[in-house]
Amino acid sequence: MSPHQLKKLFSAIAAGNLSVEEALERFKRFPIDEVHQSGDVVARLDTHRELRHGFPEVIMAQGKAFSHLRRIVGQALKRQDDLLITRLSSKRRKKLRKRFPQLKRFGKATCLYRQNNPSANTGLVAVLCAGTSDISVADEAALTAQLMGAEVVRHYDAGVAGLHRLLAAADLLMQAHVFVVVAGMEGALPSVVGGLVDKPVIAVPTSQGYGASFQGLSALLGMLNSCTANVTVVNIDNGFGAGYVAGSINRMATSGSIASGES
Repeated sequence: MSPHQLKKLFSAIAAGNLSVEEALERFKRFPIDEVHQSGDVVARLDTHRELRHGFPEVIMAQGKAFSHLRRIVGQALKRQDDLLITRLSSKRRKKLRKRFPQLKRFGKATCLYRQNNPSANTGLVAVLCAGTSDISVADEAALTAQLMGAEVVRHYDAGVAGLHRLLAAADLLMQAHVFVVVAGMEGALPSVVGGLVDKPVIAVPTSQGYGASFQGLSALLGMLNSCTANVTVVNIDNGFGAGYVAGSINRMATSGSIASGES
């Protein structure tokens, strides 16, 4: 339940348009909504998370039995919150969209989402990636930051093998509040971006690359060893985590709390 939804609920009670009994009925699944299958609890949805964190609980599809995933998604969609489902295979994504046509896809992200409470996107998050092979992870980050209320600009295929492709985004490098930089192989691009900007850079290593890249381990270690002090690193292929942190930083920047030193 979002702060906006709670305000509407309390306003309706205060205005006499909603009885206390009706309000209690709506709170029955707050703050935890249990998902049952064959008498067992297969999930406990955190319906209080948006109030605490500013973003609803996200469903990670990877590792879940599809019968559980379908039931969890169905129950989550009964609420009016935004919904994001990550780490979906192409087959599962198609099956879920057939069952729940209200779910949408964003670019090449391995995600589905439903946005019930769109707001005017503010601030600016830049999402860059080194190569076309990294786009699915970059799009996951871009979608997450956008759902968190950020204006997002993407600049893709700008790896260090042709630095002029990055420099073509000179205006974006000057304007964004925070940068998500996605790269596989040796993972050099975040260090380059970090050396050009005075804002936080969130580096995302991907599992793309030849054998010695070790499914993203080489990129992860390269980013962790960056000599650029404004670079921080999330886990391999974790576009969602990068987008979430970028969205949070962007909110602070647009609210003025970073500039004013508020805690």
